[in-house]
Amino acid sequence: MASESVPRIHPTAVIAPEAELAADVQVGPYVVIEGRVQIGPGCVLRPQAHLCGPLTMGRGNVVFTGAVLGERPQHLHYKDEPTSLDIGDDNVFREHVTIHRGTAHTGTTQTGSPNFFMAGSPIAHDCRIGNSCILANGALVAGHCVIEDGAYLSGNCAIHQFVRIGRLALLSGCSTTTKDMPPFIMQQGYNSVVGINVVGMRRAGMTNAQVNAVRHAFHVLYRQSLTVPAALDRLEQELGGIDAVTEMVTFVRHSERGISLSDEHSRNAAA
Repeated sequence: MASESVPRIHPTAVIAPEAELAADVQVGPYVVIEGRVQIGPGCVLRPQAHLCGPLTMGRGNVVFTGAVLGERPQHLHYKDEPTSLDIGDDNVFREHVTIHRGTAHTGTTQTGSPNFFMAGSPIAHDCRIGNSCILANGALVAGHCVIEDGAYLSGNCAIHQFVRIGRLALLSGCSTTTKDMPPFIMQQGYNSVVGINVVGMRRAGMTNAQVNAVRHAFHVLYRQSLTVPAALDRLEQELGGIDAVTEMVTFVRHSERGISLSDEHSRNAAA
């Protein structure tokens, strides 16, 4: 019987001498741990997982077969600078998830707690993933993206580099965004806003008043053919005291890539 004070390590695992594993970490067959990797309590590495340091992992994470965490970024100008991947607690990395460490641009790629990365979802260098996010199978996240808390990225969607996805936003399956998505917004297809994520908002515990205020904010921002600055000014005047609307307005005002418009707004603007 394995001692409780010694990590449970399969004899076929390959672990660098500088790696640090908490006492109860489980390491399955043919796992490879390279370099300065720190793994917190309660983590489980399933067979053939591959971790590359510098990497810091919190507690309670589960890494499934074929996942590669912390490998060099896919960046033409990366010259083996000492960058890292920092992982929070209670994340699930399903089969063949890849998360690359940062470049010299920011130094690190980060994930919060607890996120669910489904099979085959790649996260590129210098990304920041918040808390309680879900990335479905094959969700593609390019470099330098920011995914805020509670966002849902559906299967086989694609996110352009440097894009921000707001809190509780939802990108539908096989959709693409090259622009920032404000909090609570749903997009489908190519850069097309279709509504708000009511189900996600209610599951997150938002009140009816907050949900209704976001509905109104959506109508002003996307359905009244106002310019974005005019819509934001109006929202601040009419709903500035509601925190969810303030969050949306602040996000859009600080957007560097701009936001997508709805198909209806685009048609009205072209008319």
